[in-house]
Amino acid sequence: MTGARKFVAIALACGLSACARGESADDRVNPETPLWYHRPSGAMQVVVDRKLTAESRKVGEDYERGKAEIDPVHGRVFCGSADHGLYAMRAGDGSTLWRFETLSYVQSEPYYDAELDMVYFGSHDGALYAVHAFDGSLAWRFFTGAEVARRPARNGDTLYVMNASDQLYAIDRKTGALKWQAHRTPALGMEIAGYAGAAYAFGKVYTAYSDGHVIAYDARTGDERWTPVDLTADAEQNSGGVAPRYLDVDTTPIPDDISGSGVVYVASYAAGVYALDAETGARVWSNDKATGVTELTLWTEPAHKPNPNGPDKDGPMEPARKILLASSGPTGLWALDPTTGRKLWRNPVPEGGVTAPVPFAGAILVGTTRYGLFLMSPRNGRVIDAIDLGSGFAQTPAAFGLRAYAVTNFGTLIGVQVSPPL
Repeated sequence: MTGARKFVAIALACGLSACARGESADDRVNPETPLWYHRPSGAMQVVVDRKLTAESRKVGEDYERGKAEIDPVHGRVFCGSADHGLYAMRAGDGSTLWRFETLSYVQSEPYYDAELDMVYFGSHDGALYAVHAFDGSLAWRFFTGAEVARRPARNGDTLYVMNASDQLYAIDRKTGALKWQAHRTPALGMEIAGYAGAAYAFGKVYTAYSDGHVIAYDARTGDERWTPVDLTADAEQNSGGVAPRYLDVDTTPIPDDISGSGVVYVASYAAGVYALDAETGARVWSNDKATGVTELTLWTEPAHKPNPNGPDKDGPMEPARKILLASSGPTGLWALDPTTGRKLWRNPVPEGGVTAPVPFAGAILVGTTRYGLFLMSPRNGRVIDAIDLGSGFAQTPAAFGLRAYAVTNFGTLIGVQVSPPL
């Protein structure tokens, strides 16, 4: 791969990071910064490059969305496509193991069930599918009536899945039988493309709706455990009493534990990012500057010994760290302190959108809809490396270990490997 097909985007990296300053001594010894920071030969290498989407079937959809799922034990990657199919591929070279055809685009994030060796995924045809991961044969199909794009959440034998019509379903993962369902009337007016998924934690299922409400349900019965939390009122107050143009809460809630208490992170497109008490829904903190957010990711780093090559190699253990990352097309990529909501850093993004960031080999990997993949430092948001194939990425990368996969907007599966120094 030569020329534009494999381009380490140094100029683009400068643009994304707002012309980051040069490497400092702190960058070299701080354990939050990967050892290969600003590595001259480039940190990322393309190791898989194959055409995935069949052009004859790609009609009416300009982007490849969703996210791949990685089965590291068996070396498989499961990924949907705008050509109506879910693909199972070998992680080593991207070759196809099998393909399952649906009635519309598969622009979802699959969920791999290792215990049953099953893959659950949604389609724009309105159904949630369960197929056997070994050969792609159908186990069951559950019709929801609207696009299914978000990853199912699981608790024991129950899957929780949202569709694009603000409907939440609890489904038996073995049989596909309905256990319970919940619904809110979709908001009237304009909405951002996309919607929130479901998350399970603390015995509850958390989700959000297009009318700006966030709700917790009893995971077993589907009964509401919160009075619905309305985030649109804050958006109207922040705009001086003017009703917001967009009401959506499109981010899948992220459960967490801070200072011994359960919280749930969500983001309203107009009102900003919130941490809500997991038991009551009461506000813990909010950041009304981080607007336009459509994806949230919690980046974590376990406690560890300092850099063995640094002057503090015999020092005490570095504490565990967390960063809440928020992706916004209008305002950029934000890093927030999960305990207070305070901004740690913000990186403006180039023209176009930005995917959800994913933890990758101690760093952060994000896709941009026009300028390729960027590997960034979670410490300060500066770009470590970038690869541009000329098509951009609307699909969120999937990463495990030192390998990541994503499908370009031209329908090409890319596998990227990080090469830290010895």
